[in-house]
Amino acid sequence: IVPGLILVFLYALWIFIYSKFFPKGIPTLSQKKNSPKKNYSILRLIIAPLSLILIVLGSILFGIATPSESAALGAVGATFIAYHQNKLNFESLKKVSDETLKITCMVFFILIGASLFSLVFRGYGGDRLVEDFLTSIPGGPNFSLFLVMITIFFLGFFLDFLEIIFVIIPIVAPALISMGFDPIWLGIIIAVNIQTSFLTPPFGFALFYLRGVAKKTIKTEEIYKGVIPFIF
Repeated sequence: IVPGLILVFLYALWIFIYSKFFPKGIPTLSQKKNSPKKNYSILRLIIAPLSLILIVLGSILFGIATPSESAALGAVGATFIAYHQNKLNFESLKKVSDETLKITCMVFFILIGASLFSLVFRGYGGDRLVEDFLTSIPGGPNFSLFLVMITIFFLGFFLDFLEIIFVIIPIVAPALISMGFDPIWLGIIIAVNIQTSFLTPPFGFALFYLRGVAKKTIKTEEIYKGVIPFIF
């Protein structure tokens, strides 16, 4: 939670600083005064997705449900919200089921491929080669960790985060753990590093999300340039 909140704070801090130096580059609020009716309509828009987030994450953090069970809670909650908003119909269920099937198949194919790759890699002693390479680098464990982090960062430009988790991490993590790094701390550091892959072009997920909702007058090149401070 803490690393995530730190990132949110840093993102917000950059937006605040940018708005002070370049106020014209920040979208302005409507000049009309906020009315109770308008505030209520805004609250109605955000309360449903916010409740869904609290149900899914809250059930995990408070030990009520495992991640798999919380995913089921999220599905039930999303179905209830769709029903409440009169958007629950056969077409929406079909679309959601198709997308779920695609994502599930993608994850499982990556997982199967990564497992086969890791099996062959370890069978030929590749894990020992990687460990020997990292331990023999001048500069000690910290430099080895820095080298791995830089590699993961640049892989994030071109590889999906799932591929990095299933293929790359099983190769380098055992070597780093054997060098004395705490597994939980190492996992958090790698997770923070991998989340940057959502922002790095050309395959950053967040960039595609923004491209989908941004006005057509905003060029993709401008999105790529605008994301640089957030990557740093």
